[in-house]
Amino acid sequence: MADGDINMDSPRKKVAYDPDQDPEEKRVLRQKYRVLLKDEEGHQLNINEYTTQELLERVQLADSLFDQVSAPQEATLDSAFLVTARVDIDDFVSKLITFMGGRRDEDEEDEEEDEGDDEPLDWEKIGRKALAKSRRVPVMDFMLGPLAVEQKKRVVGKRSKFEKNKADERRPQEVREEDIARSENETTKHVIDIRNLLVEQNGPVNLFRFIINPNDFAQSVENLFYLSFLIRDGECALEIEEDGEPVIFICEQPQLSDYQEGLRKQQLVFEFDIQTWEEAIKIFNITEAIIPQRPKVANLNGKWYG
Repeated sequence: MADGDINMDSPRKKVAYDPDQDPEEKRVLRQKYRVLLKDEEGHQLNINEYTTQELLERVQLADSLFDQVSAPQEATLDSAFLVTARVDIDDFVSKLITFMGGRRDEDEEDEEEDEGDDEPLDWEKIGRKALAKSRRVPVMDFMLGPLAVEQKKRVVGKRSKFEKNKADERRPQEVREEDIARSENETTKHVIDIRNLLVEQNGPVNLFRFIINPNDFAQSVENLFYLSFLIRDGECALEIEEDGEPVIFICEQPQLSDYQEGLRKQQLVFEFDIQTWEEAIKIFNITEAIIPQRPKVANLNGKWYG
């Protein structure tokens, strides 16, 4: 290929799909692309007569056509042209070697093979060509770095051995089966106590009035936890009245026949934080706890008791 410059002034625009594009405009655009593609295929057959200026003009023509592309079919033709117009790397390298004096015609190559003389490539020749297209000032540099290198010695610090203090070591607390059984028994006892208190209410009672201890947020959370077992087992019902007040009351547990007739279990996620606790105390004017205050949990000899 002859000498020349290929310079793309600006990147291509992004294709915006337009389903309402004029069909006649699309037909003309496809026809132009096919003509361009056919001419490019013909030039590829006579690559030695194809100059870079001609390639530049064809790429610029394709860019102008691409500005009119608004559908995938025309974009596919544009891609096909770019694939056809790309430079063959093997052919480019072959011509580059020939330009630097690495290859000659077949007769000269045969003579060189017989003589066994391999001449080095003239890199300065291609360097002068490249330098004419660049404004960068050539500089001198060393391929192996500076001539004198002071090698730094690595200082390896000695690590002090960490010694554990036997007095600070503690055995992990062992959880035995009787501890788990005791915890389960206490939960069952509290659930039963809350059920008995709910029976004594003789009807629906406000949910917050029943579970909230105005003097202890933690026990209010525990009360809601124990109450959830009664609701889960169907011994306690939770309803929202017309004015939005949540009420609970004792009810009969559903039987198997009730589920067969269409009764379904529902799960409710109830958010109860300290802010909700404080607002409920103010709104419902809760001054006393319906559920009595339970003794505080104490830690004795590494074990928790309540």
